[in-house]
Amino acid sequence: MNPLPIVRASLARNPLTVILFTLLIALAVALGIAISVQERALRQGSARAADRFDLIVAAPGSQTDLLFSTVFLRPTAVELLPGQIVHQILNDKDARFVAPIAFGDSHRDSAVVGTTADFVTYLSNGLAEGQPFTSINQAVVGSLVDARVGDTLEISHGHADDLTDGSGDADSYDAGDHHDHDHTEGEAHDHHDHAHEDVTVTGRMKPTGTPWDHAVVVPVEYIWNAHVMGTGHAPGDTHIGPPWQADQMPGLPALVVKPDTIAAAYGLRSRYRTAQSTAFFPAETLVELYSVMGGATRVMSWLTLAAQVLVVTAILGGMLAVLDLQRQRFAVLRALGASAAYVFASVWIYVGTMILAGAVLGLPLGWAASAIATSVISNATGVQMTATLGWTELRMAATLLALGFALALVPAFRLYRASVVAGLR
Repeated sequence: MNPLPIVRASLARNPLTVILFTLLIALAVALGIAISVQERALRQGSARAADRFDLIVAAPGSQTDLLFSTVFLRPTAVELLPGQIVHQILNDKDARFVAPIAFGDSHRDSAVVGTTADFVTYLSNGLAEGQPFTSINQAVVGSLVDARVGDTLEISHGHADDLTDGSGDADSYDAGDHHDHDHTEGEAHDHHDHAHEDVTVTGRMKPTGTPWDHAVVVPVEYIWNAHVMGTGHAPGDTHIGPPWQADQMPGLPALVVKPDTIAAAYGLRSRYRTAQSTAFFPAETLVELYSVMGGATRVMSWLTLAAQVLVVTAILGGMLAVLDLQRQRFAVLRALGASAAYVFASVWIYVGTMILAGAVLGLPLGWAASAIATSVISNATGVQMTATLGWTELRMAATLLALGFALALVPAFRLYRASVVAGLR
């Protein structure tokens, strides 16, 4: 006998109950899917953001802080690398190129970063429009900055977050100027009250999928000059970019180094791990962060799986109560000649259909939830992330589906063993 007509009739008899149980299973599946998809999107997005930062050299300090400030442009207080070491790194023969990175100022909600024109074109694989800056009061904007070529931008002292909070004093140079320059009391006062000159936008970067899409990039000399540290050139010399003079070299929060070879990369890292400087591969620091994040994700995954099992178990408990109300129908079937195996198959398919529908529905629900979370996180961090379903999520859904099918044997076996006489009472 074909059990499918009985299954269809049972599903149609209590549609609200079927829909409710299916949605509960779908939400349980979606929770695990969303966590898995979001964790992978965060890994991939952050790895892409750090892809062009081969080696970072900075003053000794937290590598995580340096990574967040240099790659992700998050406001972080860091010490300055002394000027003589900066000059040494800039002229290191094992480096294909070295880009100074200076920060501490802002334009509205955009970080203002000082570097070289070559690094700007390297970071975005050329410009989307306009041309690189060629003088100290010019700028190139990220792809998402609300400014056009030719606009004049007003630069403010301090990070955008600090200005919003009203503090305005968390400039990366405040803690580090004394490394390279001795100021008189009046000069120190000028340092904080020095009015930043406006800059003119000369170009726009191509999208990078990183926080640099929201940045205003200026010559490093602009940042130095705005903080009364000189320009790295002789007085009266107005050109920007290398070469800089060793005796005029200000300090820097960080330098990005592109080594000639893999061997040169490890050599540079070893050479600049000293008492005065630190060097690290951003990819290694990200791996350490991933390991911490991965541990937390595994704990969350196990907790989610436990919650899913509890949900399915609770649903099956509810199904036992529903099926108990229908046991007279199954007893009538047995009395009319249906075998116990037929009843068993009908009940198992009935319960399994709801579990299967919930698992299938949970996949797109989990992806949609992760896509929303990814969009929110991307807007907050500037790191482009994409929510995609993979084999991991399919295995998660399949595992819960198999477990649900196994648990569905419980109500099926219970009605299989039920007495026909007892069911007809």
